[in-house]
Amino acid sequence: MDSRCAWDDDPVVAAWAGLPRLESRLTADACVVGLGGSGLAAVEELTARGLTVVGLDSGRVASGAAGRNGGFLLGGPAAFLHSSVAAWGAASVDLYRATLAELDHLADVLGTDVITRTGSIRLAGLPGDPVDDAEASERAAELVDCDTLAQALRDNAIAVEPYDGELGQGIFLPDDAATNPSRRALGLASILRNSASLYENSPVTSLGPGVVHTGHGTVSAPVILVAVDGKLEQVLPELAGRVRTARLQMLGTVPGLPRRLPCPVYGRWGYDYAQQSADGRLLVGGGRDLFADAEWTSDTEPTRPVQSHIERVAERMAGRPVSVTRRWAASVGFTPDGRPLCCEVRPGVFAVGGYNGTGNLMGPVAARAAVALALDGIAPPSYLGASVAG
Repeated sequence: MDSRCAWDDDPVVAAWAGLPRLESRLTADACVVGLGGSGLAAVEELTARGLTVVGLDSGRVASGAAGRNGGFLLGGPAAFLHSSVAAWGAASVDLYRATLAELDHLADVLGTDVITRTGSIRLAGLPGDPVDDAEASERAAELVDCDTLAQALRDNAIAVEPYDGELGQGIFLPDDAATNPSRRALGLASILRNSASLYENSPVTSLGPGVVHTGHGTVSAPVILVAVDGKLEQVLPELAGRVRTARLQMLGTVPGLPRRLPCPVYGRWGYDYAQQSADGRLLVGGGRDLFADAEWTSDTEPTRPVQSHIERVAERMAGRPVSVTRRWAASVGFTPDGRPLCCEVRPGVFAVGGYNGTGNLMGPVAARAAVALALDGIAPPSYLGASVAG
């Protein structure tokens, strides 16, 4: 089975000419390690402050989870708003609004060709009739939770509507959007390469206060920002125990399926999700919770148990059998309390990551907070997990 990411079939992504490899010694005001959504937001924020910036990625821009995820641009924290308010307090609402502001910014910068304001649907369960009594009971419980979430959103003046349609029952969130995550990242990199020095295929071999080493070059900078989600604890071992790497798995079907998903759709408490591209293919992921012990890993090879599950999800989303052409995986980071990390790890070395599977908007929010911490000494908001350099 082809393990390439189906998002990369997009003609714009396929035509990416690439960035050079770092092969020299550079000096800059700041160095950003990782050029996914959060790293690119950090580059943007730093250059907007008038700083000279070097950005490094170990492979192609967004060749990891930043370009291999479901392409959901969802407002809010990883936990549903009512749950996060109970756990973290009213700051969760601030995070929700910050992610929506980030989405508005992305739409302004990249346009409707890349950011499609479709809204999103949270279903109670998955499409189709329940397969057994246990699923029926779980679906009923989730529908109650959808109602609870909807009330929390309304209480905070965030748009929400009931959904009752071909796919089932749940809620519709009109503020959300869809994207091809690879195209989103490469579009930003194309813009930012005019104001920053960006390099691909330049894996970091070591870093410390004031210096970053790659296999073929060195960057000296007083501010170093590590914007890596999956495997962050391998880059910065001090974060072991505060962030843990898990495997995200997805698949892509053949194109030409009848149009059934009007927007990003997620169900079964958000663990399963799908988007349908303009050419009719389904891009489907999930199932990690059902095989959690095996999925706490930095391995990025797809596995049969998870792939079998998400193939069934694809069939239920499509309402018919599907033919799968691509299966892929990537690494993402999770934190024990669900709050993304934004902290100084070593003097002058800052880190963001641990987006708990929802980094497309939360990552940039955390990255901008890290820049404020590094340059202005402003402590991160309470919805971000912070620490002090040891």
